[in-house]
Amino acid sequence: MHFTLQPGGNLKGEARVPGDKSISHRAIMLGALAEGTSRVNGFLEGEDALATLAAFRAMGVQIEGPVDGCVTVHGVGLHGLRAPDQPLDLGNAGTGMRLLCGLLAGQPFDTELTGDASLCSRPMGRVIEPLTRMGARIESAAGGRPPLAIRGGQRLRGIHYDLPMASAQVKSCCLLAGLYSEGETSVTEPAPTRDHTERMLRGFGYPVQSVNGEISLQGGGSLVACDIEVPADISSATFFLVGASIAPGSDLLLSHVGINPTRIGVINILQLMGADISLQNQREVGGEPVADIRVRYAPLHGVEIPADQVPLAIDEFPALFIAAACAQGRTVLHGAEELRVKESDRIAAMAAGLTTLGVRNTVLDDGIVIEGGPMGAGTIHTYNDHRIAMSFAIAALRAEGEITVRDCGHVATSFPGFDVLARRLGLRISAVAD
Repeated sequence: MHFTLQPGGNLKGEARVPGDKSISHRAIMLGALAEGTSRVNGFLEGEDALATLAAFRAMGVQIEGPVDGCVTVHGVGLHGLRAPDQPLDLGNAGTGMRLLCGLLAGQPFDTELTGDASLCSRPMGRVIEPLTRMGARIESAAGGRPPLAIRGGQRLRGIHYDLPMASAQVKSCCLLAGLYSEGETSVTEPAPTRDHTERMLRGFGYPVQSVNGEISLQGGGSLVACDIEVPADISSATFFLVGASIAPGSDLLLSHVGINPTRIGVINILQLMGADISLQNQREVGGEPVADIRVRYAPLHGVEIPADQVPLAIDEFPALFIAAACAQGRTVLHGAEELRVKESDRIAAMAAGLTTLGVRNTVLDDGIVIEGGPMGAGTIHTYNDHRIAMSFAIAALRAEGEITVRDCGHVATSFPGFDVLARRLGLRISAVAD
């Protein structure tokens, strides 16, 4: 599938984007390991989260749904999973694979994790290294890439691990392995990252300590089933936050969006650039802060992105690059090496697309420099990365000619129905089967 986009337009109205992908993954995982029945509302019915759901079904967990975002998980307890009959295929779900590595390292049975060509090109050494120190045995393809063979029956021991770079996935992997380890497992972050795992573990009754950047738990406990309300995903909302910020005449309200303080870097950065964004009806739902977000067009200016905001917006940078391209002046990003090992090398992929549209940019080892200016027309290659596809779709609001965005099938991994919602709000988008 590819998107064809006519230039111009603006975004108006009210919408609720799909549920948070990070929370949806974790809700299935912890619900499966809990004692009792957990009910999840707002579950993201995208391909990534559905791959995680299918993996736990393959390990003997009874799961009903999803139906209109509602899922019922009949937990089997920390030690109730069964060996799957075949390798667990995570599709394109990097979060699912990295977190499952931690959970499966402590099981009594062998498992193999695989995925699509994109996922099998992504390095998993960042989770293999600490898990091996804990006593896990994990075999990988060359370069620490999937498929991964995880040997069961290993005796895990708690360790302290200093994260070499801020990564919620690596932190979460270690903590989930810590559930099966002897003694205490602790992780120190060089900068705050999303804390959904810690929040949800506490919601399931498992004590987790967080003090001065060190997160720790004791092995050998248990999880108690609970109900979970998944807020709308701020990563999905980001495309419309940027779109409304750059398109004159826009006035948009996005409802029930998660505003976890470890995820709002995109709002902070856009406001620093001059965006007109306000949070309304702030409240807490299921242990996660949410709000309705109103965004109206305002002229943006280039900034040097603060280092402390980088890990808080790591998944939102492709869209932020579009905001930078539409801003007056220069935007500079450093400290974002992790963007190179996402579904694509997002620095290189975005730079190539911006160059196609005539936006001047300079690629750095750990980031990019973008000079704001007019955007032309052209054909964009997404490298099968859903966030690249949606970011360049939003760019059409300020483009001077038609944009074709190729290889958009993976948009369904995180945002099923993106084109339909975007068209309703004012984007001039057509989805065409290849």
